[in-house]
Amino acid sequence: MPAFRTLAEVQAALRSGALTMESLVASYLERIEATRHLNIYVEVFEQEALEQARRQDAAKPAGRLLGMVLAIKDVICYKDHEVTAGSNILRGFRSLFSATAVERLLAEGAIIIGRVNCDEFAMGSSNENSCYGPTRNAADPERVPGGSSGASAVAVQAGTCLAALGSDTGGSVRQPAAFCGVTGFKPSYGRISRHGLIAYGSSLDQIGTLAHSVEDTALLLEIMAGPDAYDSTASVEPVPAYSRLAPPDRPMRVAYFRTAIEHPHLDEGIRALTLRFADRIRQAGHTVEAIDFEYLDYIIPTYYVLATAEASSNLSRYDGVRFGHRSQAAHDLNSTYKRSRTEGFGAEVKRRIMLGTFVLSSGYYDAYYTKAQQVRRLIHDRTKEIFQQYDFILMPAAPTTAWRLGEKISDPVEMYLADVFTVQANLAGIPAIALPIGQHPEDGLPVGVQLMADAFQEEALLGFAHSLF
Repeated sequence: MPAFRTLAEVQAALRSGALTMESLVASYLERIEATRHLNIYVEVFEQEALEQARRQDAAKPAGRLLGMVLAIKDVICYKDHEVTAGSNILRGFRSLFSATAVERLLAEGAIIIGRVNCDEFAMGSSNENSCYGPTRNAADPERVPGGSSGASAVAVQAGTCLAALGSDTGGSVRQPAAFCGVTGFKPSYGRISRHGLIAYGSSLDQIGTLAHSVEDTALLLEIMAGPDAYDSTASVEPVPAYSRLAPPDRPMRVAYFRTAIEHPHLDEGIRALTLRFADRIRQAGHTVEAIDFEYLDYIIPTYYVLATAEASSNLSRYDGVRFGHRSQAAHDLNSTYKRSRTEGFGAEVKRRIMLGTFVLSSGYYDAYYTKAQQVRRLIHDRTKEIFQQYDFILMPAAPTTAWRLGEKISDPVEMYLADVFTVQANLAGIPAIALPIGQHPEDGLPVGVQLMADAFQEEALLGFAHSLF
């Protein structure tokens, strides 16, 4: 069976009779089995997916996503299916409802083939912080796939599904997309409901997509976007017809940051490919200019103060009493809390809970959390100011290519710096897309570039990205 890269290709084959939904799902299941060494899936819904496919073959439904076989990150709820956020503290927990995004995709004919691995509670940049063990990059199994949606990226990269859902709190969709050579998209904050997404940092989290094409990215967004009575932060802004992918109707103005391109942690090969991509934009008739952005070095500390503060609050519910893991060694209320959380959480999650509790504590709240909120406002306002003059911001998606498994796991600060180019979009609440731009000239690994737009300008962003590929 051919390796399909777009839903349009799948639907054309279905219409011609060259393909059935059952044979399509079966081929993906075979591919999942052949790539088990990459540790992508934590659960495969084999019989359920095949039964759905047979029903679709018999009923010929008219859903817009007929032929879309999806994987979902293990932080997104799917009714009557287990969801664990890659953590021992939620082992065995089955969701009582589906995320709004999942419900909308299923209503249009999508089939969910399984749930995929992730860093525990989406905390990580390498997919090494999971209770299920690390996922491996299909381009080189000795390399990480990025994180925390690393397995979602590899699921698409390795051809085990057509697209995947991930979550993006500080770059967790876009950085893995760059490491795996696929397209990763994070919408504006509130564009997709967070109902059914296990929370990490509630003011930063967004459900995002990983796919082979901008076309499928746009269609998935169009179907998932919109207001939701279950999420008060979901925007009521009208949902445009993103899938039209209207090309720019005038020359666009694109900015890139000197501080990013000249950043000491940016790999030389990635710098060269990013600048080459900027030339490609110019050759298409658009303007690309270097500008100053004085807050780049403040982005990572600001993000990790705010994200860990929110995480310490969000994860307080996992206490061994209400649901989740309860220690068998507990003998009273305090020991239930302490032992259950000690046994259930991994090292990185504990680190972030402790850091978040510290920055929220009496005597340190103003010095850290309040200050970080003030810097976030400066970053937000400066970003909005840039969009008064420019349509898009061009940025590398990651400072390096995928590193080797275990290479950075003992140095959390070095790991955190992997997010230096992606966090701005989350702090400012704006949409961003990571696009594959080739292979690194030395190690041959995938390289990605990132485009950002002003809040709720997804239609322009997706149309512009599609026009370049």
